[in-house]
Amino acid sequence: PYNPHRYTAECQVVTELPDWLSLSADMTSYTGGAHGSYTRESLLWDKRNERSMNPIDLFSSPEALEEALGTRFCEALDRERAKRREGTPSYDPDDPDDPFAQCPGIDALEVFVGSSNRRTFDRLTLYAGPYVAGPYVEGAYEVNLPVDSAILAAVKPEFREAFSARN
Repeated sequence: PYNPHRYTAECQVVTELPDWLSLSADMTSYTGGAHGSYTRESLLWDKRNERSMNPIDLFSSPEALEEALGTRFCEALDRERAKRREGTPSYDPDDPDDPFAQCPGIDALEVFVGSSNRRTFDRLTLYAGPYVAGPYVEGAYEVNLPVDSAILAAVKPEFREAFSARN
């Protein structure tokens, strides 16, 4: 009657465009230990071609997207870290030996594409789960960034019409 293990998954629509459906899946599990774990994954449905895609595949490469983001993601992440870590005397954002002081690479993040106009993708959400950008107690981090000309330049030509820059 007692099951100490658990798994749940909840899918939600991030945005729906005429040719695209952007989804998120929030997953939690507990298999024993000090605490459960959770994560969020993204999925993109290409309605026109009836196929699922990883949003990162819309870009010429993960490295091109990371370069297009420049320092914007890291700066926004550090601002959020500072809020969560306020009053933590042992935190030193300049400590090169602290893995939670570093900016995670795009390969450690989940990328979501969103829209404010319901016509084109004009926003990216970068998700860093527990232990990616900080200790478990800090939780996951989500950074929303508007699509700009640098990000547009990193989009594969066949997908550019699905994107627009936000001012």
